[in-house]
Amino acid sequence: MNRKYFNPPRTFAGISQDAATAFASSRVVILPIPYDATVEFRVGAREGPRAIIDASQYLELYDLELNRDISEVGIFTCPELRPLMSGPEAMVERVHAAARDLLEEDKFVVMLGGEHTLSVGMVRACKERFRNMSVLSLDAHADLRDEYQGTGYSHACTVRRIGELCPVVQAGVRSMSQEEHALIKERGMPVFQAGPATGPALADAVTEALTEEVYISVDLDVFDPAVMPAVGTPEPGGFNWHQVLDMLCEVCRHKRIAGFDVVELAPSEGPGSCAYLAAKLVYRLIGYCLPR
Repeated sequence: MNRKYFNPPRTFAGISQDAATAFASSRVVILPIPYDATVEFRVGAREGPRAIIDASQYLELYDLELNRDISEVGIFTCPELRPLMSGPEAMVERVHAAARDLLEEDKFVVMLGGEHTLSVGMVRACKERFRNMSVLSLDAHADLRDEYQGTGYSHACTVRRIGELCPVVQAGVRSMSQEEHALIKERGMPVFQAGPATGPALADAVTEALTEEVYISVDLDVFDPAVMPAVGTPEPGGFNWHQVLDMLCEVCRHKRIAGFDVVELAPSEGPGSCAYLAAKLVYRLIGYCLPR
């Protein structure tokens, strides 16, 4: 079969990869996970990883802000991780096992979700390798419920479970239950709400609250729905593109990044530009995390 007549397999940013060599030579591994079993409002986050990878085909590999081709670090795209339908806790364990194996290969792992629950497995794996790690969670919702709809591994419990593993700093929050609000006050948790008073001061405060090693989790509903409507639970208000990028850039300048994820894109709920925004965010953040 003459391969030149056929489109190559879909990889992040259309980066060519020969399975025999590309994994070994790549610093970054993209781990797509199509899972959204606990989402209840607007389903479809399971389609997010594929939509991000499809949209990424149209990225320019040269990044104007960073003045370099970010892909030169080596980016390998894994096949989609097969979901488990026995329950979200089992799925979290599957993510943990897959991420642990990749980290043992000394890879920088970027997870594309799927629902936010998956981040618990990623954080668990990274915490085993980065002992002084904290988590920066960018999210419209507090996600601090101990249990929701009969499980402690709902997307509404994500930050509560992560907080049992390591310290968490939240930014962009603009929705929570009364019980979550009481828990934040009781424990003095660092939660930075989204609002008009954002800028360098907020980025500095968030960075200062983190430890030296940081895992970054980006729920796309942290963006204003005017920018990012394609999410399962949109919340009025939120950050714009530059506010999110400025904060992430500041954190990456001062901290060692253990890994990151971008989750909760529901592509059917918005225009195709949403998937492209998510792809651009992933690519730019790889550049921030792994300087030249």
